[in-house]
Amino acid sequence: MTITAFNALACPLDGAALQRESGSWRCANSHNFDVARQGYVHLLPVQKKRSLDPGDSKVMVAARQRFLEAGYYQPIAEAVSRATLDGARAGTALNCLDAGCGEGYYLRQLDRAAGDERTLALLGVDISKWAVLAAARQDSRPSWVVGSNANLPVLPASLDRVLCLFGFPVYPEFARVLRPGGRLLQVDAGQDHLRELRQVIYPEVRTESKKISQAPEGFRRAGTEDIRFSLHLDGAESIADLLAMTPHLYRASPEGRARAAILETLSLTVDVCLTTFERI
Repeated sequence: MTITAFNALACPLDGAALQRESGSWRCANSHNFDVARQGYVHLLPVQKKRSLDPGDSKVMVAARQRFLEAGYYQPIAEAVSRATLDGARAGTALNCLDAGCGEGYYLRQLDRAAGDERTLALLGVDISKWAVLAAARQDSRPSWVVGSNANLPVLPASLDRVLCLFGFPVYPEFARVLRPGGRLLQVDAGQDHLRELRQVIYPEVRTESKKISQAPEGFRRAGTEDIRFSLHLDGAESIADLLAMTPHLYRASPEGRARAAILETLSLTVDVCLTTFERI
């Protein structure tokens, strides 16, 4: 398996192709974006930010990194890698974007799952500079970009795969950057996902699912896989890390977070749906 350079970046200001010139990326209209010493590039214009420091904080990124590297979500990573590599032709490069890549766990797992005959051009985009920094520090071979799913700094019809895992899908952008026949791999929570944790932190637990019932415009549904397994956490730190990497950290009341903080063990249900959409 070979990871090759991702060369289909677009200027976030005018959409023109970016070219690598020494320590920066530059478009034909002379917009210049320096590559940080850690190897990532910031392609989120100030006018596109909703806050001074958008996305996950440094503390949240560190919590997610500890939790994922402990292997708790390995079955999800394996399923995503299989679906991503399915249909990839040997001897050709697979251009793949993780839209909302976090600290890069799923792209690193994809790298490990790919066979020797495959070449991957990997791009990770996240709105959090702390997430992208953590990803770049762990593996410098993929391209890591601070950017937004709402305005992906990627040339049209340049991607074979887009991953959106527990993220914020922007289907018109995903349709724009995928080639016809390219695939979107989306992971969403099922109705029982982390139910036991939710029972601790909320006074009432709603049974709701985030599964997508209809294919987005420009796509057709190509497959659905339910992934369900049990998880046992030993130690308050692992439980705190899980809570910190979910939206429940902000949705729970102070009393709910306090109840979670005193737990030493917790058995959980992981219930997610992996949906594959094909670009029409």
